[in-house]
Amino acid sequence: MVAKVTSGALFGVSGITIEVEVDMAGGMPAFDIVGLPDSAVKESRERVRTAIRNIGVLVPPRRVTVNLAPADIRKEGPAYDLPIALGILACLGIIPATALRNVFVTGELSLDGEIRPIQGVLPMVYSAANAGFSACIVPHQNAEEASLVQGIKIIAPQSLKELIDHFKDGMLPLYRRDEVIRAQSADENILDFADVKGQESVKRALTISAAGGHNILLIGPPGSGKTMMARRLSGILADLTFEESIDVTKIYSVAGMIPDKGALVRTRPFRAPHHTISYSALVGGGRIPKPGEVSLAHHGVLFLDELPEFNRNVLEALRQPIEDRIVTISRANAAITYPCSFMLVASMNPCPCGFFGDGDRCKCSEREVNRYLDKISGPLLDRIDMHVEAARVNYKDFEGSTRSKSSQEIREEVKQAQQFQAKRYENEGISLNAELHGGSIDKYCKLDGDSRALVKRVYDVMGLSARGYHKILKLARTIADLDGARDIAAAHISEAIQYRALDRKYWS
Repeated sequence: MVAKVTSGALFGVSGITIEVEVDMAGGMPAFDIVGLPDSAVKESRERVRTAIRNIGVLVPPRRVTVNLAPADIRKEGPAYDLPIALGILACLGIIPATALRNVFVTGELSLDGEIRPIQGVLPMVYSAANAGFSACIVPHQNAEEASLVQGIKIIAPQSLKELIDHFKDGMLPLYRRDEVIRAQSADENILDFADVKGQESVKRALTISAAGGHNILLIGPPGSGKTMMARRLSGILADLTFEESIDVTKIYSVAGMIPDKGALVRTRPFRAPHHTISYSALVGGGRIPKPGEVSLAHHGVLFLDELPEFNRNVLEALRQPIEDRIVTISRANAAITYPCSFMLVASMNPCPCGFFGDGDRCKCSEREVNRYLDKISGPLLDRIDMHVEAARVNYKDFEGSTRSKSSQEIREEVKQAQQFQAKRYENEGISLNAELHGGSIDKYCKLDGDSRALVKRVYDVMGLSARGYHKILKLARTIADLDGARDIAAAHISEAIQYRALDRKYWS
């Protein structure tokens, strides 16, 4: 007899359906799994056989063959334990084979028959719902995560015996989630820009960066507040939309990093990897490909502190993700794509000691300074929209009576500017000015006579690349949105230009 159970596999952050075919026949007792399984899948033989025996079911000595179709896709992990076990039980007549029709099954088994949680449940259940399955059997500990998907029944048993009992009764235990989708709790002690003394020009630059989704590089001496301000950027970003939350939660589900099981990720990610990070940890990869830091920062911020301390090869790997907003990891049998639409925020000192240009405090030679700055290549620098200098804070800034804007006030400005963008691009498939490309730049970043003359003059004087020219236009569009202006004026162009001029000071 052949029993068929539908399960799934992960392909990037998407799920694909896998048909688990179980055949029990006479002959020499054996248990074979075919269909390109990895070691963890092959080990299912012992887990499944022992789990079934320990729940009191006697399996006669038969030849068991399990086929995982399609056979040209690599099967990884222990998620096939439960579907294989149900296929064997259906072959034995312990559960009706018809009960498994139109039901998606995934889960790992322990030796005593307990059903253990797995990674990547959310994208797999999404694929099952889109494929028209009526129900999905998942581990009890994955139930809340799976129930984020609408339009499919979630069955979440704690053990194989419990599932068998419910099959016998003809009544499966449907999991019911609270009506209100629980969100990942935000940090109540959010860092506030009001605590930052001075540095008003840098705060303005970060406001523009947040409003348009622009990448930004902060350059300044130690103690100027670069890291302090960068870590406050999360407090001025708009909330994730529901669709963005689902996208981010899928990635964290695949990575096994959902901090609160079953919670929808509602806060924009802020990833700050150490400068010793490897290539594959940053962009993704490994023997079993996993999303890297650029994908974990999807719809959020990737903060690289002390940028020149990162390995140059690692930094160069950022060039393609910044432009394409996806990462493709190629293997012999497949190419996996992860999304990575993030804001790059980087900080660095102007020289190895950090005090370049500060009187006699800097002891670095010109050669040492050049070697330090050359760790940041021209192509990478050109992909960073804004280059901002964070000067040393003066004592008068600590005693000044000038009130700084709070993160909440800045956030309202950012939200208003992004509302203008959302309405403008509602038919373009983008949401922020930083995502403009090709003909859409000419369409939405039109210049008047004075602005065009200014850009033309600066283009020749600064020796801008085509990418640099377009980034000035997109920056000017964001500055105009913050001002509530419909058209880009010369003043907006002038401010945008100053954010592209700092590299001429240090890298000339």
